[in-house]
Amino acid sequence: MRVLTEPRKREDRGVISILETVDVDTGIRTVLAEFEDLIEAPNWTQDGRLLIYNCNGCIYTFDLATRESRMINSGFAIDCNNDHVLSPDGKKIAVSHHTLEDGESRIYILPLEGGEPTLVTPIAPSYLHGWSPDGKTLAYCAERNGQYDIYIIPAVGGVETQLTDLPGLDDGPEYSPCGKYIWFNSTRSGLMQVWRMEKDGSNPTQMTFDESNSWFPHVSPDGKRVAYITYKKGDVDPGAHPPNKNVEIRLMSAEGGEYKTVVKLFGGQGSLNVNSWAPNNRTIAFVSYRLKG
Repeated sequence: MRVLTEPRKREDRGVISILETVDVDTGIRTVLAEFEDLIEAPNWTQDGRLLIYNCNGCIYTFDLATRESRMINSGFAIDCNNDHVLSPDGKKIAVSHHTLEDGESRIYILPLEGGEPTLVTPIAPSYLHGWSPDGKTLAYCAERNGQYDIYIIPAVGGVETQLTDLPGLDDGPEYSPCGKYIWFNSTRSGLMQVWRMEKDGSNPTQMTFDESNSWFPHVSPDGKRVAYITYKKGDVDPGAHPPNKNVEIRLMSAEGGEYKTVVKLFGGQGSLNVNSWAPNNRTIAFVSYRLKG
């Protein structure tokens, strides 16, 4: 059992966090570590050496060789949520940090080795999900005038561009490795389903059609497969992705079609919010949970 040191902000759902990987071809799960603290949303670095996750408002690295964690110095950004993404060159990390002035989530970028964050989205709330392969653009979910839609903005900051405007919740935008598409999830057809659109927001295409609520599509590095997390129909509202539920991680071709269930787990919020594919295109990192007591 691992207990993190120097937590800046404690959030406790009454669970043990279990950092795991799964081989999507064999279904074999490997437990890397258990934590008394709530951890969420592992990213995998391009060199395959580290996982990046959030805990108690801060961002940590987990060394896969030593199984040790280290907190990244994120300056004043010490109230980060589970929306964090690595830059395509692996040198920076973008985070969603709840700012002191109003508690709303805004997007910042800082060096992966640590340093002072730079503000990207002055308008809030903004929840990060994707970084374009060319490194120039961030994609995120944002609430503007009571409606949650998908927006993009230059990574250096600037004017945001709205890509979706239909009724319902659009969330989880993530670029395909080729940069042509943005994958996202939407309630526009009733249940939460996985969709894909051109990077400019045109030609939205529904990619899942099953009787589940499907969230956070993550494309493998080679662009061939997509992993996502699902809740049972009727277990949650289509627009909700709460913790402490029985959920599944599913896998499908990037061209759509039939899916297969890779993992059944107790989790949901925090388990698979960000892209956690390993560079080998075969392994996914995720967090499952176990109730304390």
